[in-house]
Amino acid sequence: PTELEDLADQYADLQAMGVEVFAVSTDTHFSHKSWHDSSPAISKINYHMLGDQNHVISNNFGVLREGQGLADRATFVVDPDGVIQVMEITCEGVGRNAVELVRKIKAAIYVREHPGQVCPAKWEEGSETLAPSIDLVGKI
Repeated sequence: PTELEDLADQYADLQAMGVEVFAVSTDTHFSHKSWHDSSPAISKINYHMLGDQNHVISNNFGVLREGQGLADRATFVVDPDGVIQVMEITCEGVGRNAVELVRKIKAAIYVREHPGQVCPAKWEEGSETLAPSIDLVGKI
């Protein structure tokens, strides 16, 4: 719940970048509706919450826990061509950081728009990027 609320706080910025958000769980849409109506944190969510009780989405993304009917906590950033550009899977007790997710999305958009460039670790929008080459070997 904390990461869903954290993402809700970033949703307007994501939409401004042309990003759409879908929260997917193995719960039903009825559970999501009840949760949204009863939780002050979850009631902030304006993005889509999808029920995957038949496990098609969780299985296709490789996060379904076989025999348990549950999915691992995971985040996937899929580009307009349907290619996964960012993937993060955490254990059940570790939440994800929406601010870091937004940073990664900005980096993915940057490298998509600037072929031949890469965004180094901790890159922030407007920071220097790198052009990979043999000349960089051993200099970073």
